[in-house]
Amino acid sequence: MSLIGMRVAVVGAGVAGLAVARALALRGAVVTVYEQASVISEIGAGVQVSPNGAVVLRALGLTAALAAASLRAQAVELRDGATGGLVTRLEVGRLRPAQGYHFLHRADLIGILRDGAVEAGVEVRLLSRVAAVETAALVLEDGTRVVADLVIGADGVHSQVRAVLNGAEVAQFTGQVAWRALIAGDGAAAVAEVHIGPGRHLVSYPLRGGALRNIVAVEERRGWAEESWSVRDDPLALRLAFQGYSGRVRGWLEQIEDVWLWGLFRHPVAAVWGRDAVAIVGDAAHPTLPFLAQGASMALEDAWVLAASLAASDGVAAGLAGYQAARAARCGRIVAASARNARLYHLGGAVRVAAHAGLRLGGWIAPEMALRRFDWLYGFDATA
Repeated sequence: MSLIGMRVAVVGAGVAGLAVARALALRGAVVTVYEQASVISEIGAGVQVSPNGAVVLRALGLTAALAAASLRAQAVELRDGATGGLVTRLEVGRLRPAQGYHFLHRADLIGILRDGAVEAGVEVRLLSRVAAVETAALVLEDGTRVVADLVIGADGVHSQVRAVLNGAEVAQFTGQVAWRALIAGDGAAAVAEVHIGPGRHLVSYPLRGGALRNIVAVEERRGWAEESWSVRDDPLALRLAFQGYSGRVRGWLEQIEDVWLWGLFRHPVAAVWGRDAVAIVGDAAHPTLPFLAQGASMALEDAWVLAASLAASDGVAAGLAGYQAARAARCGRIVAASARNARLYHLGGAVRVAAHAGLRLGGWIAPEMALRRFDWLYGFDATA
């Protein structure tokens, strides 16, 4: 099916929305992105783009922009939270060197995709809050009705478009909350450090050429926290949660002046990804916990596969069916693997000692084996 002249309305100007907008526009579609915010911006946070996401950016013609905005990662290290001692090291810098594993500020990734979308002819309309979603149409809050050949929901975990396709769904609080913050960089190597311990862990890696350091810290707790990226917390609460950790971690936390807190919720992968000229991508289709750092890469994969499936089909209905068939099982596997990582990071007692010993031994005897376990994830090429 030719996409030339197809009218597409995308809800949401995040990673998924801007990526799918460029992917469709490059194939000739007339794409408009509707964003409720007054500016396209992101509260400070880092993001990881692994090789399976980088290969999509290459296919979208954005490799040079990614290289300019990101740090090429060397490794991911698991460290004992209390001592800082190395448990194991994954040499992710050796993975798919043509694509690479990247650390970058989320705002920089959004900027790359926004500029790419606009360059491809996409119109981005800000202050455009969606009030209702209809079959192949949107109704904006100001009463404007937008008719399209295809509506795509890229509107995140609280997606209105997902609700139209799947009905109301209840998310389950995982009993975990996460803090995120940025501090000044320290000139360290491009390594993601995961400091693990009973009931909590902390991830940190450099951004913007080492000028910044990203911090995400997770704690198990009974108290509920809002599933939002815009709730502030007291940095002291974070420091107290990790007061038993190594001096390196405590030194980072002492530098934090502003910190955001959000609750981690488990959502089901959507049962329906597309119907009646309405589709969903990214977190709207498969919200995932952050413990595999795959949110951005999954969104990029979705964007490419949806555009390619529509172009290869003889109609919108067939294209949407092909898109879900190509994506659902893989995304379900990633979501499940992310949930498992949360449990592994927070082991305690004898089980923790045994697990760490096994990881150390495996890293010494067969250092490449751990990386090969992730071939299904990082080696996947959605553009092939």
